[in-house]
Amino acid sequence: MSDTPEKINLLGLSPAKMEAFFADIGEKKFRAQQMLKWIHQYGEANFDNMTNMGKPLRARMAEVCEVRLPEVIYEDISKDGTRKWVMRMDGGSAVETVYIPEKDRGTLCVSSQIGCSLDCSFCSTGKQGFNRDLSVAEIIGQVYVAAMSFHAPGERRERRITNVVMMGMGEPLLNFDNVVDAMNLMMDDNAYGLSKRRVTLSTSGVVPMMDKLGDVTDVSLAVSLHAPNDALRNQLVPINKKYPIKELIAATNRYLAKLPDRRKATIEYTMMEGVNDEMEHAVELSELMKQVPCKINLIPFNPFPNSGYKRPSNNRVYRFRDYLVNQGHIVTIRSTRGDDIDAACGQLVGKVQDRTRRSERYINAVQIDESSQGNQ
Repeated sequence: MSDTPEKINLLGLSPAKMEAFFADIGEKKFRAQQMLKWIHQYGEANFDNMTNMGKPLRARMAEVCEVRLPEVIYEDISKDGTRKWVMRMDGGSAVETVYIPEKDRGTLCVSSQIGCSLDCSFCSTGKQGFNRDLSVAEIIGQVYVAAMSFHAPGERRERRITNVVMMGMGEPLLNFDNVVDAMNLMMDDNAYGLSKRRVTLSTSGVVPMMDKLGDVTDVSLAVSLHAPNDALRNQLVPINKKYPIKELIAATNRYLAKLPDRRKATIEYTMMEGVNDEMEHAVELSELMKQVPCKINLIPFNPFPNSGYKRPSNNRVYRFRDYLVNQGHIVTIRSTRGDDIDAACGQLVGKVQDRTRRSERYINAVQIDESSQGNQ
């Protein structure tokens, strides 16, 4: 066993913690801003190249610190430009991160946990079980890898990522402190400089943590509803048994009331054929959403092996949408992106795997797929 102390990974230090670190070693506050820019804006991990810091400081940093990134073990680009990275974290497990380019924005979907404990019945991520929370460095490392993929190391990064959504693997509010620190980095002008309107946290409804979130940040909020009544939501989103819809709606309104602007929540509603896509569900959803300043995002279900659910026809989706619009709601239909590389909503993890040897099995599955494609 080595007696060498573990180095501090500066990648995971929020602006406040970076300032505290430099204060602890007797350096001025502005060093934190310099370091944040080197790491997050220039993608620099070599202290020797940080030339606006003196040589003694750079040498000391190299002794006690590091900038350690997640290991990219697989990357793919969809025919529509969507990118997916599979990144191995400490301990060997993997998470997935997805970048979705559009005309006026580039949205990065970031994971907060390895696996998920909520086990929503229609989500492939929940079927692998829960492993652990991601650290701040592991969360922000996904943003770093994606942001730096668009330019050479040492060059100031381009603003290809305009939006970040905490909608990847895991329930962000169950990894509260690390997620909040990571989002603070995303919004810091010396790091990624994203607007609070362009960083969105998506929750399945952990009500007490929604209230806590409103006390410490004002990022945008998305709520994974997926059903307009408790009986159905209990089946689809089991956490509803603990925090039913009435409590979830109240918590959403409390959060919105704390925001300094008139922002709306995004209500996510995954549509499954014959489950929650009937007109009676549209009527219920319309009445329910009249209680919340919101926009409704309809998400046609993306099938995965053994899910037991089917994607509804376009006609059913449009009929559902048209009813809501006619009732005065703002409604969008999420277009399926990256489904040819298993990057679409609900397909994170691709092939469903169990709790053990997850990254190894994923790599094997990829190799088998590539081999079979080569033989076609």
